[in-house]
Amino acid sequence: MPKIWEHNRWYSIARPYVDLCTRESFGFIKAEGELPSPGAVIIAPNHTNTLLDALLVLQTRKAPTVFGARADIFRKPAANKALRFLRILPMTRERDGLRTVTDNYKTFDEIDDVLAHGVPFCLFPEGRHTPGRTLQPIQKGIARIAFRSAAERQTWVVPTGINYGDFFHFRRNVHIKYGEPIDVNAFLAQHADLPEAEKYQIFRDQLYERISALVWPDAPSGRLPLWQRLLILPFWLVAAVLSFPMWLPAEILCSKLKDKAFCNSARFLVRLVLWPTVGILWAVLLFSLLPWWLALLLLLFYIPSYSLFYEGLLQQ
Repeated sequence: MPKIWEHNRWYSIARPYVDLCTRESFGFIKAEGELPSPGAVIIAPNHTNTLLDALLVLQTRKAPTVFGARADIFRKPAANKALRFLRILPMTRERDGLRTVTDNYKTFDEIDDVLAHGVPFCLFPEGRHTPGRTLQPIQKGIARIAFRSAAERQTWVVPTGINYGDFFHFRRNVHIKYGEPIDVNAFLAQHADLPEAEKYQIFRDQLYERISALVWPDAPSGRLPLWQRLLILPFWLVAAVLSFPMWLPAEILCSKLKDKAFCNSARFLVRLVLWPTVGILWAVLLFSLLPWWLALLLLLFYIPSYSLFYEGLLQQ
């Protein structure tokens, strides 16, 4: 069985389409900063928007990245297989119980193997997603992983800020910035005489401060003037009709979600699954009923219609 960091042909084939769906989930994506090299790299972003946070990190680089996610979503064999195909490893949390936390030691071995082969590992150090512009406390897991890696190789932890124009509405803008990396080897050398627990706490405090500095206190609304909203209204109505087979199930799904932070991830997944299928159905229907030039025009307009529907909806 191939290791999680190794090249996977099917993953490479699917990746461009997933990246396209990620880009189409936002008005624009602005990325700043670089990952350090050489050495093992652990990416540490704030966590506010569930699945899309990981997809945005993936979007900034064409090279592979392995992620950590809450272990309870791996319980079913099919989910475990799918998530590992997506290069995601299970991370248990203290609130899941002490017995389950011991399972992390197996995952730590896999993470160490990932880092040893030069593939970055991304872990959301807050341990939970919380829509908002205030960072939650940093959990111990990232320090354990970083200290263990630094015992074998040069290791960096990269504080990362993900800033959404809106946490709950689709097609808003997003800014992701990789901050100044923490040299874990230098940190451990500087604090070599301190007790282990104190090292963990100082590291977590330092990481908290650096990520917090990358999180915006607010974001512009991006609302269009009234005349521009009236101008795009006819195009929005056509987009609403063409994308109806996608946005309707997406919004029904969102209405059933208790945690509204999952809504944009649900909208992304609906597009990912239905976009090609609905396009084929529209092609058959349109070319059967309309002149070829009009059918082609509408089919081409269908391609961005899901994005235009949500983008225009925000401006109404």
